[in-house]
Amino acid sequence: MLAEQVEYRELLYRMVERDIMVRYKQTAMGFGWAVFMPLLNTAVFSVIFMRVAPIDTGGIPYPLFAFTGLLAWNYFASSLRFAVLSLSSNAVLVGKVYFPREILPASAVLVSAVDAMVASIVLVVMLIYFRQPVGFAVAALPVVFIVQTALTIGIGLMLAMANLFFRDIKYLFEVTITILMFGTSVLYPVNSVEGWPGVILALNPMTQIIQAYRDILFHNTPPVSAGFFGTALIAFGLLGIGWLRFHRAEFKFAEHV
Repeated sequence: MLAEQVEYRELLYRMVERDIMVRYKQTAMGFGWAVFMPLLNTAVFSVIFMRVAPIDTGGIPYPLFAFTGLLAWNYFASSLRFAVLSLSSNAVLVGKVYFPREILPASAVLVSAVDAMVASIVLVVMLIYFRQPVGFAVAALPVVFIVQTALTIGIGLMLAMANLFFRDIKYLFEVTITILMFGTSVLYPVNSVEGWPGVILALNPMTQIIQAYRDILFHNTPPVSAGFFGTALIAFGLLGIGWLRFHRAEFKFAEHV
């Protein structure tokens, strides 16, 4: 399996390049859309949580707090939104040409990773604007990003495979991802929720990932908590399980596209 990925690495690169071109073809804003959506959401939620229902973010300016969470969340949600359709929308390739099919959902995630990197430029500008100091812990950001990518690809592989066999998955996904956003610490601090809802929130892997980003950027604290280590184990475990199940079911894909 690993040898195949090395052998077809050029195909993965070309798929990512193609998907980026297709996603922004004939759009006036191009990569601007990667920045516009998190900025728009940040503006809307800043009005709600600064004016209507203020929340305590521990001294961090709310727009900066929210944009960090939305940037990480949009990478996760956008990746899965495209990954779930990656096999069914490439029926000709899946049915007639041999290549490791996991390249398709992986490509969907990597394209969204490019979007996230573009949008992170705005985060840098916001850190400067709000005069938020950044310490040496920022060197750990790639570690958190890799864990998030592993988690996203693992889930993406399983969703893409499931949607090929059961086309209801894409509809269920849209409902679930919307609800899950509010069950993740995207817009509010984890410690603002008490009792068993707070426990459930803390067990959410994406909550731990977003908290790790905030700890690094706002508190100069590397991701060394038990919660983040547990999330890393879950992420790479899901990646391994998803990849193995995907690979074993691959021979059935052509019958269902």
